[in-house]
Amino acid sequence: MAATGRRSGRRERMAQRAAGPAANPAPPGQLGGLYKPLSDSDLQSIYDTALRLLEELGMGEVPGRLADVLLAAGAVDLGNDRISLPRSLVTETITKAAKTFTFNGRDPARSIDVGGKAVHFGTGGAAVQVLDLDSQTYRAATLHDLHDFTRLQDTLSNVSWFTRCCIATDVPDPYDLDVNTAYALLKNTTKPVATAFTLAEHVDPIIEMFDIAAGGKGAFAARPFVKAHISPVISPMRFGEDAVDVTFECLKHNIPVSCITAAQAGATAPATLAGFLAQSLAETLASLVMVNAIKPGHPMVFSNWPLVIDLRTGAFAGGGGEIAVLNAASAQLSNWLGLPSGVAASMSDAKAIDAQYGVEKGITSLAAALAGGNLIYESSGMTASLLGASFEAFILDDEMHSATYRALRGVEVSEENLGYDAICEAVLGDGHFLGGAQTMAAMERDYFYPDIADRDTPKTWEDKGAPDAWEMARAKAREVLDTHHPAYLNPAQDKAIRKQFRILG
Repeated sequence: MAATGRRSGRRERMAQRAAGPAANPAPPGQLGGLYKPLSDSDLQSIYDTALRLLEELGMGEVPGRLADVLLAAGAVDLGNDRISLPRSLVTETITKAAKTFTFNGRDPARSIDVGGKAVHFGTGGAAVQVLDLDSQTYRAATLHDLHDFTRLQDTLSNVSWFTRCCIATDVPDPYDLDVNTAYALLKNTTKPVATAFTLAEHVDPIIEMFDIAAGGKGAFAARPFVKAHISPVISPMRFGEDAVDVTFECLKHNIPVSCITAAQAGATAPATLAGFLAQSLAETLASLVMVNAIKPGHPMVFSNWPLVIDLRTGAFAGGGGEIAVLNAASAQLSNWLGLPSGVAASMSDAKAIDAQYGVEKGITSLAAALAGGNLIYESSGMTASLLGASFEAFILDDEMHSATYRALRGVEVSEENLGYDAICEAVLGDGHFLGGAQTMAAMERDYFYPDIADRDTPKTWEDKGAPDAWEMARAKAREVLDTHHPAYLNPAQDKAIRKQFRILG
Protein backbone atom coordinates (compact mmCIF):
# COMPACT_ATOMS: atom_id res chain seq x y z
CA MET A 1 0.00 0.00 0.00
CA ALA A 2 2.83 2.40 0.90
CA ALA A 3 4.58 1.70 -2.42
CA THR A 4 1.41 2.52 -4.31
CA GLY A 5 1.19 5.81 -2.45
CA ARG A 6 4.79 6.65 -3.34
CA ARG A 7 4.18 5.84 -7.02
CA SER A 8 1.03 7.97 -7.01
CA GLY A 9 2.91 10.91 -5.49
CA ARG A 10 5.69 10.56 -8.06
CA ARG A 11 3.14 10.56 -10.92
CA GLU A 12 1.56 13.71 -9.51
CA ARG A 13 4.93 15.47 -9.28
CA MET A 14 5.82 14.45 -12.84
CA ALA A 15 2.46 15.73 -14.09
CA GLN A 16 2.98 19.01 -12.28
CA ARG A 17 6.45 19.41 -13.77
CA ALA A 18 5.13 18.65 -17.28
CA ALA A 19 2.32 21.20 -16.94
CA GLY A 20 4.68 24.06 -16.18
CA PRO A 21 3.94 27.09 -14.02
CA ALA A 22 0.41 28.35 -13.55
CA ALA A 23 1.50 32.00 -13.75
CA ASN A 24 4.02 33.92 -15.84
CA PRO A 25 7.18 34.08 -13.70
CA ALA A 26 8.23 37.43 -15.19
CA PRO A 27 5.40 39.47 -16.74
CA PRO A 28 5.86 42.81 -18.56
CA GLY A 29 6.90 45.75 -16.42
CA GLN A 30 10.07 44.19 -14.99
CA LEU A 31 12.66 46.75 -13.87
CA GLY A 32 15.65 47.69 -16.01
CA GLY A 33 18.51 50.14 -15.63
CA LEU A 34 21.46 47.96 -14.62
CA TYR A 35 23.22 48.26 -18.00
CA LYS A 36 24.83 51.70 -18.18
CA PRO A 37 26.98 52.21 -21.26
CA LEU A 38 27.58 55.86 -20.28
CA SER A 39 29.42 57.06 -17.17
CA ASP A 40 28.08 59.97 -15.12
CA SER A 41 30.59 62.32 -16.76
CA ASP A 42 29.58 60.99 -20.20
CA LEU A 43 25.92 61.74 -19.46
CA GLN A 44 26.74 65.27 -18.34
CA SER A 45 28.95 65.97 -21.36
CA ILE A 46 26.33 64.78 -23.84
CA TYR A 47 23.61 66.76 -22.03
CA ASP A 48 25.73 69.92 -21.92
CA THR A 49 26.46 69.65 -25.64
CA ALA A 50 22.76 69.16 -26.39
CA LEU A 51 21.88 72.28 -24.37
CA ARG A 52 24.58 74.26 -26.17
CA LEU A 53 23.24 73.17 -29.55
CA LEU A 54 19.72 74.26 -28.62
CA GLU A 55 20.87 77.61 -27.24
CA GLU A 56 23.58 78.65 -29.73
CA LEU A 57 22.58 76.87 -32.96
CA GLY A 58 18.87 76.73 -32.22
CA MET A 59 16.10 75.15 -34.25
CA GLY A 60 15.34 75.97 -37.87
CA GLU A 61 12.18 76.04 -40.00
CA VAL A 62 9.97 76.84 -37.01
CA PRO A 63 6.34 77.25 -38.18
CA GLY A 64 4.86 80.65 -37.30
CA ARG A 65 2.27 79.25 -34.91
CA LEU A 66 4.90 77.32 -32.99
CA ALA A 67 7.34 80.24 -33.05
CA ASP A 68 4.79 82.42 -31.27
CA VAL A 69 4.29 79.78 -28.57
CA LEU A 70 8.01 79.20 -28.08
CA LEU A 71 8.89 82.90 -27.94
CA ALA A 72 6.15 83.45 -25.36
CA ALA A 73 7.66 80.62 -23.29
CA GLY A 74 11.15 82.16 -23.30
CA ALA A 75 12.75 81.16 -26.60
CA VAL A 76 14.87 83.74 -28.43
CA ASP A 77 14.79 84.73 -32.11
CA LEU A 78 18.38 84.45 -33.37
CA GLY A 79 17.59 86.59 -36.42
CA ASN A 80 18.77 84.01 -38.96
CA ASP A 81 15.52 82.05 -39.33
CA ARG A 82 16.48 80.03 -36.28
CA ILE A 83 15.06 80.13 -32.77
CA SER A 84 17.21 79.58 -29.68
CA LEU A 85 15.95 77.43 -26.83
CA PRO A 86 17.97 78.77 -23.88
CA ARG A 87 19.37 76.39 -21.29
CA SER A 88 17.08 77.81 -18.61
CA LEU A 89 13.99 77.14 -20.76
CA VAL A 90 15.02 73.56 -21.42
CA THR A 91 15.89 72.75 -17.81
CA GLU A 92 12.64 74.32 -16.56
CA THR A 93 10.73 72.25 -19.11
CA ILE A 94 12.35 69.02 -17.92
CA THR A 95 11.37 69.91 -14.36
CA LYS A 96 7.68 70.44 -15.18
CA ALA A 97 7.31 67.70 -17.82
CA ALA A 98 5.25 64.58 -17.06
CA LYS A 99 7.49 61.93 -15.51
CA THR A 100 4.98 59.08 -15.53
CA PHE A 101 1.53 58.49 -16.99
CA THR A 102 -0.96 55.70 -17.51
CA PHE A 103 -1.19 54.41 -21.06
CA ASN A 104 -4.80 53.30 -21.04
CA GLY A 105 -6.24 50.24 -22.72
CA ARG A 106 -9.94 50.18 -23.57
CA ASP A 107 -9.90 47.26 -21.17
CA PRO A 108 -8.59 48.89 -17.96
CA ALA A 109 -6.93 45.61 -16.96
CA ARG A 110 -4.60 45.99 -19.96
CA SER A 111 -3.46 49.54 -19.14
CA ILE A 112 0.24 50.05 -18.35
CA ASP A 113 2.13 52.65 -16.32
CA VAL A 114 4.86 54.37 -18.31
CA GLY A 115 7.97 55.79 -16.67
CA GLY A 116 10.34 55.01 -13.83
CA LYS A 117 12.28 51.79 -14.34
CA ALA A 118 9.47 49.62 -15.75
CA VAL A 119 10.20 48.02 -19.14
CA HIS A 120 7.52 47.22 -21.71
CA PHE A 121 7.92 45.74 -25.18
CA GLY A 122 5.51 46.85 -27.88
CA THR A 123 5.33 47.42 -31.60
CA GLY A 124 5.86 50.08 -34.20
CA GLY A 125 7.01 50.37 -37.73
CA ALA A 126 5.54 51.20 -41.07
CA ALA A 127 6.41 48.12 -43.07
CA VAL A 128 5.26 48.20 -46.67
CA GLN A 129 5.83 44.48 -47.14
CA VAL A 130 4.69 41.33 -45.34
CA LEU A 131 6.41 37.97 -45.14
CA ASP A 132 3.60 35.81 -46.50
CA LEU A 133 2.63 32.82 -44.37
CA ASP A 134 2.07 30.60 -47.39
CA SER A 135 4.72 31.55 -49.93
CA GLN A 136 7.36 32.55 -47.32
CA THR A 137 8.32 35.44 -49.59
CA TYR A 138 7.59 39.15 -49.35
CA ARG A 139 4.59 40.90 -50.89
CA ALA A 140 2.90 44.28 -50.49
CA ALA A 141 1.20 44.85 -47.12
CA THR A 142 -2.59 45.20 -47.18
CA LEU A 143 -5.37 46.41 -44.90
CA HIS A 144 -6.33 42.76 -44.34
CA ASP A 145 -2.80 42.15 -43.04
CA LEU A 146 -3.15 45.03 -40.59
CA HIS A 147 -6.35 43.51 -39.20
CA ASP A 148 -4.64 40.12 -38.95
CA PHE A 149 -1.57 41.51 -37.19
CA THR A 150 -3.76 43.40 -34.72
CA ARG A 151 -5.79 40.37 -33.70
CA LEU A 152 -2.70 38.14 -33.62
CA GLN A 153 -0.88 40.38 -31.16
CA ASP A 154 -4.07 40.68 -29.10
CA THR A 155 -3.30 37.15 -27.86
CA LEU A 156 0.38 37.80 -27.02
CA SER A 157 0.89 38.59 -23.35
CA ASN A 158 4.34 40.16 -23.72
CA VAL A 159 3.26 42.80 -26.25
CA SER A 160 2.14 45.58 -23.91
CA TRP A 161 0.73 47.90 -26.58
CA PHE A 162 0.15 47.84 -30.31
CA THR A 163 1.14 50.40 -32.90
CA ARG A 164 0.29 49.56 -36.48
CA CYS A 165 3.24 47.57 -37.77
CA CYS A 166 2.47 47.85 -41.48
CA ILE A 167 1.04 50.32 -43.96
CA ALA A 168 -2.00 49.23 -45.94
CA THR A 169 -0.56 49.88 -49.39
CA ASP A 170 -3.92 49.01 -50.97
CA VAL A 171 -5.47 52.15 -49.40
CA PRO A 172 -3.93 55.01 -51.39
CA ASP A 173 -5.96 57.92 -50.01
CA PRO A 174 -4.22 59.33 -46.87
CA TYR A 175 -7.48 60.09 -45.04
CA ASP A 176 -8.94 56.65 -45.80
CA LEU A 177 -5.66 55.14 -44.62
CA ASP A 178 -5.72 56.98 -41.28
CA VAL A 179 -9.40 56.15 -40.74
CA ASN A 180 -9.09 52.46 -41.56
CA THR A 181 -5.90 52.09 -39.54
CA ALA A 182 -7.70 53.51 -36.51
CA TYR A 183 -10.70 51.25 -37.12
CA ALA A 184 -8.49 48.14 -37.29
CA LEU A 185 -7.10 48.99 -33.85
CA LEU A 186 -10.54 49.50 -32.31
CA LYS A 187 -12.04 46.36 -33.80
CA ASN A 188 -9.28 43.90 -32.98
CA THR A 189 -7.76 44.73 -29.61
CA THR A 190 -8.47 46.37 -26.26
CA LYS A 191 -4.81 46.88 -25.43
CA PRO A 192 -3.34 50.38 -25.39
CA VAL A 193 -2.78 51.32 -29.03
CA ALA A 194 -0.97 53.97 -31.02
CA THR A 195 -1.48 55.39 -34.46
CA ALA A 196 -0.31 58.22 -36.69
CA PHE A 197 -2.15 61.06 -38.41
CA THR A 198 -0.93 62.04 -41.85
CA LEU A 199 -2.39 65.54 -41.61
CA ALA A 200 -3.76 67.68 -38.79
CA GLU A 201 -7.23 67.87 -40.33
CA HIS A 202 -7.57 64.10 -39.93
CA VAL A 203 -7.46 64.29 -36.14
CA ASP A 204 -10.88 65.82 -35.37
CA PRO A 205 -13.00 63.31 -37.32
CA ILE A 206 -11.03 60.29 -36.08
CA ILE A 207 -11.54 61.48 -32.50
CA GLU A 208 -15.27 61.17 -33.24
CA MET A 209 -14.64 57.51 -34.07
CA PHE A 210 -12.77 57.07 -30.78
CA ASP A 211 -15.66 58.72 -28.93
CA ILE A 212 -18.08 56.21 -30.43
CA ALA A 213 -15.91 53.38 -29.13
CA ALA A 214 -15.47 55.08 -25.75
CA GLY A 215 -19.17 55.65 -25.15
CA GLY A 216 -20.03 59.16 -26.25
CA LYS A 217 -18.84 62.65 -27.10
CA GLY A 218 -15.85 63.68 -24.99
CA ALA A 219 -15.43 60.20 -23.51
CA PHE A 220 -12.15 59.56 -25.30
CA ALA A 221 -10.48 62.78 -24.10
CA ALA A 222 -11.54 61.94 -20.54
CA ARG A 223 -9.70 58.60 -20.75
CA PRO A 224 -7.57 58.40 -23.91
CA PHE A 225 -6.67 54.88 -24.99
CA VAL A 226 -4.77 55.83 -28.15
CA LYS A 227 -1.31 57.41 -28.30
CA ALA A 228 -0.12 59.38 -31.32
CA HIS A 229 3.24 58.80 -32.98
CA ILE A 230 4.59 62.10 -34.29
CA SER A 231 7.99 63.22 -35.60
CA PRO A 232 7.83 67.01 -35.21
CA VAL A 233 11.61 67.42 -35.46
CA ILE A 234 13.44 66.59 -38.68
CA SER A 235 17.14 65.93 -38.36
CA PRO A 236 19.32 67.86 -38.38
CA MET A 237 17.86 70.45 -35.97
CA ARG A 238 14.71 71.70 -37.66
CA PHE A 239 10.95 71.35 -37.26
CA GLY A 240 8.52 69.75 -39.71
CA GLU A 241 5.40 71.86 -40.23
CA ASP A 242 2.87 69.09 -40.92
CA ALA A 243 3.92 67.11 -37.84
CA VAL A 244 3.89 70.25 -35.68
CA ASP A 245 0.31 70.92 -36.80
CA VAL A 246 -0.63 67.34 -35.88
CA THR A 247 0.92 67.88 -32.46
CA PHE A 248 -1.26 70.93 -31.78
CA GLU A 249 -4.38 68.94 -32.70
CA CYS A 250 -3.45 65.91 -30.62
CA LEU A 251 -2.79 67.99 -27.54
CA LYS A 252 -6.14 69.73 -28.03
CA HIS A 253 -7.82 66.32 -27.72
CA ASN A 254 -5.69 65.13 -24.78
CA ILE A 255 -3.96 62.43 -26.83
CA PRO A 256 -0.67 61.25 -25.25
CA VAL A 257 2.17 61.59 -27.75
CA SER A 258 5.38 59.85 -28.63
CA CYS A 259 7.55 62.54 -30.19
CA ILE A 260 10.03 60.48 -32.16
CA THR A 261 13.46 61.63 -33.18
CA ALA A 262 14.84 59.22 -35.77
CA ALA A 263 18.20 60.59 -36.89
CA GLN A 264 20.57 58.31 -38.79
CA ALA A 265 24.24 58.13 -37.86
CA GLY A 266 26.46 59.45 -40.62
CA ALA A 267 23.53 60.81 -42.65
CA THR A 268 21.33 63.18 -40.65
CA ALA A 269 23.45 63.05 -37.49
CA PRO A 270 27.16 62.62 -36.72
CA ALA A 271 28.75 59.25 -37.37
CA THR A 272 30.51 59.35 -34.01
CA LEU A 273 28.31 57.76 -31.37
CA ALA A 274 28.84 60.53 -28.81
CA GLY A 275 28.13 63.28 -31.32
CA PHE A 276 25.06 61.42 -32.51
CA LEU A 277 23.71 61.13 -28.98
CA ALA A 278 24.26 64.84 -28.33
CA GLN A 279 22.39 65.97 -31.46
CA SER A 280 19.60 63.44 -31.09
CA LEU A 281 19.12 64.39 -27.44
CA ALA A 282 18.93 68.06 -28.42
CA GLU A 283 16.28 67.32 -31.04
CA THR A 284 14.13 65.27 -28.68
CA LEU A 285 14.45 68.00 -26.03
CA ALA A 286 13.18 70.46 -28.65
CA SER A 287 10.05 68.30 -29.00
CA LEU A 288 9.68 68.25 -25.22
CA VAL A 289 9.91 72.06 -25.05
CA MET A 290 7.36 72.34 -27.86
CA VAL A 291 4.82 70.02 -26.19
CA ASN A 292 5.15 71.66 -22.79
CA ALA A 293 5.02 75.17 -24.22
CA ILE A 294 1.71 74.27 -25.87
CA LYS A 295 0.31 72.30 -22.92
CA PRO A 296 2.47 72.08 -19.76
CA GLY A 297 2.73 68.61 -18.25
CA HIS A 298 1.07 66.81 -21.16
CA PRO A 299 2.04 63.08 -21.33
CA MET A 300 4.89 62.66 -23.81
CA VAL A 301 7.12 59.66 -24.37
CA PHE A 302 10.66 60.97 -24.84
CA SER A 303 11.22 58.87 -27.94
CA ASN A 304 14.86 59.37 -28.78
CA TRP A 305 15.51 56.60 -31.33
CA PRO A 306 19.09 56.43 -32.59
CA LEU A 307 19.19 54.77 -36.00
CA VAL A 308 22.20 53.58 -37.95
CA ILE A 309 23.09 53.32 -41.62
CA ASP A 310 25.71 51.09 -43.16
CA LEU A 311 28.27 53.74 -44.07
CA ARG A 312 29.53 51.62 -46.97
CA THR A 313 26.20 51.64 -48.79
CA GLY A 314 23.92 54.18 -47.09
CA ALA A 315 21.35 51.45 -46.34
CA PHE A 316 19.50 51.48 -43.04
CA ALA A 317 20.91 48.91 -40.59
CA GLY A 318 18.50 47.75 -37.90
CA GLY A 319 20.70 45.13 -36.26
CA GLY A 320 24.21 45.20 -34.85
CA GLY A 321 26.28 46.27 -31.90
CA GLU A 322 26.17 49.98 -32.71
CA ILE A 323 22.39 50.24 -32.69
CA ALA A 324 22.25 48.10 -29.55
CA VAL A 325 24.55 50.39 -27.58
CA LEU A 326 23.08 53.61 -29.01
CA ASN A 327 19.51 52.79 -28.01
CA ALA A 328 20.68 51.55 -24.62
CA ALA A 329 22.58 54.81 -24.14
CA SER A 330 19.52 56.76 -25.24
CA ALA A 331 17.37 54.98 -22.65
CA GLN A 332 19.99 55.70 -20.00
CA LEU A 333 20.05 59.41 -20.93
CA SER A 334 16.25 59.72 -20.86
CA ASN A 335 15.98 57.92 -17.54
CA TRP A 336 18.80 60.08 -16.11
CA LEU A 337 16.67 63.11 -16.96
CA GLY A 338 13.67 61.45 -15.31
CA LEU A 339 11.62 61.36 -18.52
CA PRO A 340 9.49 58.46 -19.87
CA SER A 341 11.86 56.83 -22.31
CA GLY A 342 11.12 55.35 -25.71
CA VAL A 343 13.72 53.53 -27.78
CA ALA A 344 13.74 51.06 -30.66
CA ALA A 345 15.04 47.49 -30.86
CA SER A 346 14.65 44.21 -32.75
CA MET A 347 14.81 45.96 -36.12
CA SER A 348 16.58 43.01 -37.69
CA ASP A 349 18.00 43.33 -41.19
CA ALA A 350 17.31 39.63 -41.78
CA LYS A 351 14.68 38.76 -44.35
CA ALA A 352 14.25 35.15 -43.27
CA ILE A 353 13.54 33.80 -39.79
CA ASP A 354 17.10 32.57 -39.41
CA ALA A 355 20.22 32.83 -37.26
CA GLN A 356 20.86 36.45 -38.28
CA TYR A 357 17.31 37.30 -37.25
CA GLY A 358 17.74 35.72 -33.81
CA VAL A 359 21.13 37.25 -33.07
CA GLU A 360 20.18 40.80 -34.09
CA LYS A 361 16.85 40.78 -32.30
CA GLY A 362 18.27 39.18 -29.16
CA ILE A 363 21.23 41.51 -28.68
CA THR A 364 19.38 44.75 -29.43
CA SER A 365 16.24 44.02 -27.40
CA LEU A 366 18.14 42.74 -24.37
CA ALA A 367 20.44 45.78 -24.36
CA ALA A 368 17.50 48.20 -24.53
CA ALA A 369 15.68 46.37 -21.74
CA LEU A 370 18.70 46.09 -19.46
CA ALA A 371 19.29 49.82 -19.91
CA GLY A 372 15.73 50.49 -18.74
CA GLY A 373 13.89 51.64 -21.86
CA ASN A 374 10.33 52.21 -20.64
CA LEU A 375 8.69 51.60 -24.01
CA ILE A 376 10.71 49.54 -26.49
CA TYR A 377 9.26 50.07 -29.94
CA GLU A 378 9.65 47.99 -33.12
CA SER A 379 10.41 45.04 -30.85
CA SER A 380 7.79 42.66 -32.21
CA GLY A 381 7.28 41.35 -35.70
CA MET A 382 9.67 43.51 -37.72
CA THR A 383 12.08 42.14 -40.32
CA ALA A 384 14.06 43.33 -43.35
CA SER A 385 15.34 46.59 -41.81
CA LEU A 386 11.76 47.67 -40.99
CA LEU A 387 10.61 47.14 -44.58
CA GLY A 388 8.88 43.91 -43.60
CA ALA A 389 6.57 42.51 -40.95
CA SER A 390 6.09 38.83 -40.19
CA PHE A 391 3.35 36.86 -38.45
CA GLU A 392 5.88 34.21 -37.40
CA ALA A 393 8.14 36.93 -36.02
CA PHE A 394 5.37 38.12 -33.71
CA ILE A 395 5.14 34.64 -32.20
CA LEU A 396 8.89 34.20 -31.83
CA ASP A 397 9.48 37.71 -30.49
CA ASP A 398 6.80 37.27 -27.83
CA GLU A 399 8.70 34.25 -26.55
CA MET A 400 11.98 36.19 -26.72
CA HIS A 401 10.42 38.92 -24.57
CA SER A 402 9.55 36.33 -21.92
CA ALA A 403 13.21 35.36 -21.67
CA THR A 404 14.24 39.02 -21.52
CA TYR A 405 11.75 39.83 -18.77
CA ARG A 406 13.05 36.83 -16.85
CA ALA A 407 16.60 38.16 -17.17
CA LEU A 408 15.42 41.55 -15.90
CA ARG A 409 13.74 39.96 -12.89
CA GLY A 410 17.15 38.78 -11.75
CA VAL A 411 17.99 36.69 -8.69
CA GLU A 412 16.11 37.05 -5.41
CA VAL A 413 18.43 36.21 -2.52
CA SER A 414 16.70 35.28 0.73
CA GLU A 415 17.13 32.77 3.50
CA GLU A 416 14.39 30.64 1.95
CA ASN A 417 15.86 30.79 -1.56
CA LEU A 418 19.41 30.04 -0.36
CA GLY A 419 17.88 26.80 0.91
CA TYR A 420 20.43 25.50 3.39
CA ASP A 421 17.92 23.04 4.85
CA ALA A 422 16.79 21.88 1.41
CA ILE A 423 20.40 21.17 0.40
CA CYS A 424 21.00 19.16 3.56
CA GLU A 425 17.78 17.22 3.08
CA ALA A 426 18.66 16.29 -0.52
CA VAL A 427 22.25 15.33 0.27
CA LEU A 428 21.29 13.18 3.24
CA GLY A 429 18.14 11.80 1.63
CA ASP A 430 17.40 10.97 -2.03
CA GLY A 431 20.59 12.59 -3.32
CA HIS A 432 18.69 14.87 -5.72
CA PHE A 433 16.28 17.81 -5.69
CA LEU A 434 13.73 16.68 -8.27
CA GLY A 435 10.82 16.01 -5.97
CA GLY A 436 11.61 18.47 -3.21
CA ALA A 437 9.12 21.08 -2.04
CA GLN A 438 11.59 23.87 -2.77
CA THR A 439 12.03 22.61 -6.33
CA MET A 440 8.31 22.43 -6.98
CA ALA A 441 7.79 25.92 -5.57
CA ALA A 442 10.65 27.31 -7.67
CA MET A 443 9.25 25.66 -10.79
CA GLU A 444 6.00 27.55 -10.34
CA ARG A 445 7.65 30.82 -9.40
CA ASP A 446 11.06 31.22 -11.04
CA TYR A 447 11.22 29.50 -14.43
CA PHE A 448 9.89 30.33 -17.89
CA TYR A 449 9.10 27.39 -20.19
CA PRO A 450 9.06 28.15 -23.95
CA ASP A 451 6.49 26.87 -26.39
CA ILE A 452 8.51 27.32 -29.58
CA ALA A 453 12.16 26.94 -28.53
CA ASP A 454 12.99 23.24 -28.84
CA ARG A 455 14.32 21.35 -25.81
CA ASP A 456 13.72 17.79 -27.05
CA THR A 457 16.46 15.22 -27.52
CA PRO A 458 17.76 14.93 -31.10
CA LYS A 459 15.90 11.62 -31.52
CA THR A 460 12.58 13.04 -30.30
CA TRP A 461 13.05 16.10 -32.51
CA GLU A 462 13.72 13.87 -35.53
CA ASP A 463 10.66 11.75 -34.76
CA LYS A 464 8.54 14.92 -34.83
CA GLY A 465 9.78 15.69 -38.33
CA ALA A 466 12.76 17.87 -37.36
CA PRO A 467 10.76 21.13 -37.27
CA ASP A 468 12.58 24.46 -37.10
CA ALA A 469 11.46 27.57 -35.21
CA TRP A 470 10.11 29.25 -38.34
CA GLU A 471 7.89 26.25 -39.09
CA MET A 472 6.61 26.01 -35.51
CA ALA A 473 5.90 29.74 -35.30
CA ARG A 474 4.06 29.59 -38.62
CA ALA A 475 1.80 26.86 -37.30
CA LYS A 476 1.10 28.83 -34.12
CA ALA A 477 0.34 32.02 -36.07
CA ARG A 478 -2.07 30.13 -38.33
CA GLU A 479 -3.78 28.61 -35.30
CA VAL A 480 -4.35 32.05 -33.75
CA LEU A 481 -5.56 33.61 -37.00
CA ASP A 482 -7.95 30.71 -37.57
CA THR A 483 -9.48 30.86 -34.10
CA HIS A 484 -9.17 34.37 -32.63
CA HIS A 485 -11.79 36.66 -34.13
CA PRO A 486 -12.51 39.33 -31.51
CA ALA A 487 -15.39 41.78 -31.82
CA TYR A 488 -14.37 44.60 -29.54
CA LEU A 489 -16.85 46.96 -31.21
CA ASN A 490 -20.46 46.06 -30.47
CA PRO A 491 -22.93 46.08 -33.39
CA ALA A 492 -24.26 49.54 -32.53
CA GLN A 493 -20.77 51.03 -32.36
CA ASP A 494 -19.72 49.37 -35.59
CA LYS A 495 -22.85 50.59 -37.36
CA ALA A 496 -22.32 54.16 -36.11
CA ILE A 497 -18.73 54.16 -37.30
CA ARG A 498 -19.58 52.73 -40.71
CA LYS A 499 -22.35 55.31 -41.14
CA GLN A 500 -19.92 58.18 -40.58
CA PHE A 501 -16.72 56.80 -42.14
CA ARG A 502 -15.67 54.91 -45.26
CA ILE A 503 -14.65 51.59 -43.72
CA LEU A 504 -13.02 49.31 -46.26
CA GLY A 505 -13.42 45.57 -45.98
